[in-house]
Amino acid sequence: MAKELRDISGAAASAHTFKHFDLLLAATCVIVVCSNIIGAGKVADVAGFSFGAGVLFFPLSYVLGDVLTEVYGYRKARRAIWAAVASAAFAAGMAAFITAMPPDGSWNSDLGGLSRQDAFAANFGQAPRIVAASLIALFAGEIANARVMAAMKVKSGGSKLWQRTIGSTAVGQAVDSLLFYPLAFYGIWDNKLILTVLVTNYALKVLWEAVLTPVTYRVVGALKKAEGVDVYDAPS
Repeated sequence: MAKELRDISGAAASAHTFKHFDLLLAATCVIVVCSNIIGAGKVADVAGFSFGAGVLFFPLSYVLGDVLTEVYGYRKARRAIWAAVASAAFAAGMAAFITAMPPDGSWNSDLGGLSRQDAFAANFGQAPRIVAASLIALFAGEIANARVMAAMKVKSGGSKLWQRTIGSTAVGQAVDSLLFYPLAFYGIWDNKLILTVLVTNYALKVLWEAVLTPVTYRVVGALKKAEGVDVYDAPS
């Protein structure tokens, strides 16, 4: 596959017209927004094992981050990260605004002891603290992931993709988890629960990356072939 590709870097990578970058950028934004709104605040328990429910889907954003960095370079991946953070901020702001609007009396009917407004607020009325923690952790973690991934690619000459994907995710998810859970839940959750969820979620996220490595290889290979280039774009 490598012989079919043209190596590019720096300004050439920024100026190159890619066919599928916008699709991956959109997918990253969708996954981040859905993960933040739906899964961020719930702790699930399966067979006595507690973990944040969002861990089942949020790590896909890091898989996409690895694909973006590997195929399109650090600068393009950074653009996708900014777009994802902006999308998550807009979604959170929209949810807060609509939740705060006074409900129509005929719409706000009783749902078994809970008003429709209360049910709506329980689902979409995220606390500003959790939103801020999520956005800070998301940006810092994704940037760390992309920087490590890009730097490792240049240093290794593009070899051993699995080491780069798992290694960068281990760093990025560590940054994400160490920021998000204390910032969002310290003083709200029991400290033992914060530590338990932080550690288990981190382990599950990195494990997800390892499990999805064969899929990452296929997606990266197909995209590189479709784009016709191999980008070496380390962060400056």
